[in-house]
Amino acid sequence: MAPNINPLIIFLASIITSNMVLSNFLGMCSYLSVSSEYKTANGLGMAVTLVLVLTTVLNWAVYTYVILPLEIVYLQYIIFIMVIAALVQILEMGMDRYTPDLHAKLGIFLPLITVNCAILGVTLFMVIRHYNFIQSLLFALGSGLGWWLAINMLAAIREKMANVKLPPGLKGPGLSFIITGIMAMAFIGFSGIFTIQ
Repeated sequence: MAPNINPLIIFLASIITSNMVLSNFLGMCSYLSVSSEYKTANGLGMAVTLVLVLTTVLNWAVYTYVILPLEIVYLQYIIFIMVIAALVQILEMGMDRYTPDLHAKLGIFLPLITVNCAILGVTLFMVIRHYNFIQSLLFALGSGLGWWLAINMLAAIREKMANVKLPPGLKGPGLSFIITGIMAMAFIGFSGIFTIQ
């Protein structure tokens, strides 16, 4: 049974207070790796958001109409990953065809969306929390937009700091972790506004 939470609250909370990157720390590998240039980070954020929404909708339908009726819950992880992998392959072929520059810049990180734990995490949160279709859709959209917001913020800050003279220990990942920590603390400041469980 779906929890009695307004889908708009789920949507806003998944962007701000339950952000996949800054609150749950899911999807960190591509978040840190592709955030050195704003344009590339923006493209990956768009791709992750699209994949999140499409895979969550498909996985909700598969879970509701295939996994539960056939009582094959023990196979749900494998099935969810297969849906995610197939959708990412289709997205990659489309980007290669229609946006080859962005496809080349994203390189290996585009097929790695398949193993981005934020993608599977949203699907598993949807199942654990017993969200209905609208709640799942808005949770996925909000989670994707939150991930996109976080990577864009980090990329913009890293681009601005590219020409700043820093101690050697802070260059690269060190600075990214510090910036992410500060952004996470800022987002925690909103935690009393929206909560979802």
